[in-house]
Amino acid sequence: METDSKVVTSFKNFLIETGELSYFTGRFFKELFNPPFELKEFWRQCYNMGNRSLLLVSVTGFIIGLVFTLQSRPTLEEFGAVSWMPSMVSISIIREIGPIITALICAGRIGSGIGAELGSMRVTEQIDAMEVSGTNPYKYLVVTRILATTVMLPILVFFGDAIAILGSALVENIKGNVSFLLYFNNVFDSLQFSDVIPTTFKTFFFGFAIGLVGCYKGYNCKKGTAGVGLAANSAVVYTSMLLFIIDFIAVFVTNIFYD
Repeated sequence: METDSKVVTSFKNFLIETGELSYFTGRFFKELFNPPFELKEFWRQCYNMGNRSLLLVSVTGFIIGLVFTLQSRPTLEEFGAVSWMPSMVSISIIREIGPIITALICAGRIGSGIGAELGSMRVTEQIDAMEVSGTNPYKYLVVTRILATTVMLPILVFFGDAIAILGSALVENIKGNVSFLLYFNNVFDSLQFSDVIPTTFKTFFFGFAIGLVGCYKGYNCKKGTAGVGLAANSAVVYTSMLLFIIDFIAVFVTNIFYD
């Protein structure tokens, strides 16, 4: 009986939070097109998110390219298919591995930062002070951050994919004596618009999800200073789950249109 009560309570809380998040999303689109437009804050957020995440994304992408190639090469050698390495690695990284890994990294790096920053502003009553002074805190704090993550994540994914393919080319250059020019010629010969365009579209949704959940958790932070850590932690967890759901939907829809 107690277990059933906990299940009902958890399901009820889930529905309530889903409704609040939906309302939060609707308010974003309402505020997005209403002046004033906080362009200066938007560009500042773009710079902070992109610049501070660039090194982490670069290192991660480079290691992914190295490891993926080193792990795949022995298997391809057994079948005499080492020449397929550039096409296999590039398509795998650009279609799936690069976007989802970069998005997860940004969820941990950017999403948690947004949740902690807005959460601390909420518990120290800075957001309340902005409302009293006549400033729209939602417009200044939330809209700019969600737009910034939506714009910057595709750029970070593109950069991370390029670094990952460069790491793979380095392994092939050392292991297989394949020149960089030949490797990248094979990469571009194997890629098609059907590989790049759907991936690019879904990265915008990845960025939107990271900014939305991070802002939602931070903006509605409660329970004092302990809630700041909870907001940052839950922002990462919920965003990671949402990213996998978006990725599944994107792959499913892409397969329908391109099959």
